[in-house]
Amino acid sequence: MSIKQLMKTSFLQALIVLCVSGTVFAGAWTRDKGGFYAQLTGNHYAADEYFDEDGDKENFPFDGEFTDKNAGLYMEYGLRDDLTVVGSWSYKWLEYEDDVIVNKTDGWSDLELGLKYRLLTTGHGGVFSAQALVKIPEAYDEDDAVPLGNCQYDYEARVLYGQSLYPHFPGYVNAELGYRFRAEDPADELKYLIEAGVDFTKTLYGRVKLDGILGMDNAEKGSGDNTNPSATNDYDLGKPEAVLGWKFMKDWGLELGYRPEIYGKNISAGENVSLALIYQR
Repeated sequence: MSIKQLMKTSFLQALIVLCVSGTVFAGAWTRDKGGFYAQLTGNHYAADEYFDEDGDKENFPFDGEFTDKNAGLYMEYGLRDDLTVVGSWSYKWLEYEDDVIVNKTDGWSDLELGLKYRLLTTGHGGVFSAQALVKIPEAYDEDDAVPLGNCQYDYEARVLYGQSLYPHFPGYVNAELGYRFRAEDPADELKYLIEAGVDFTKTLYGRVKLDGILGMDNAEKGSGDNTNPSATNDYDLGKPEAVLGWKFMKDWGLELGYRPEIYGKNISAGENVSLALIYQR
């Protein structure tokens, strides 16, 4: 069995275990006033295939391969018990290589800033929240050999529902639905997410999720620079993820994640491996 086959088999086994068995709450839950969460993640994404317009996998032309190595920072801070500011930014090293060309770019990608507001709690461990977010594309050049983004502002609105399973079971489930308005040529996006997490022990936890994007097919025809095959003009994409976490000391943790892209249209079809350092108080 190859390493890739072994990783896929292990991922499916982890998905089954976690789904039948939901760590610290995420998703719909807001931070307490003054509460802080930071996650520094190193990612390695690689793809030598893409989903065509019918959703079938094809090899890149001329034995092409695309890689995205990046270090990303995600943070949350509780302004009030019911209001949390969220933000993320990453530095990327992108490369597309085939038998004809080698294109490379590195730099800061899009900055995303938003607010998450707790609408109500159910009294049975459930919470409903709403989130608004803006994507700011001011840190890079649209003429880069491999674009770090699409050089336009995006605006996203999202509703979130989380359900704690405590005290009957040490876990949670979370579901989200959002719409991203893309200000210029690329298509708007319907976003959906379902997630479950579980505490195995006091220090070990895990979670799985399915993160999906459905393109609204309203892109300006013929527009867009698709030399970055992971950020095309109008696409669908589904990517499950399995994460194993370890709380190695008070307020600190490590997470190992694996995320394959299993369905989509007009987008690269790759796999991502991540290692994250977590701090929260």
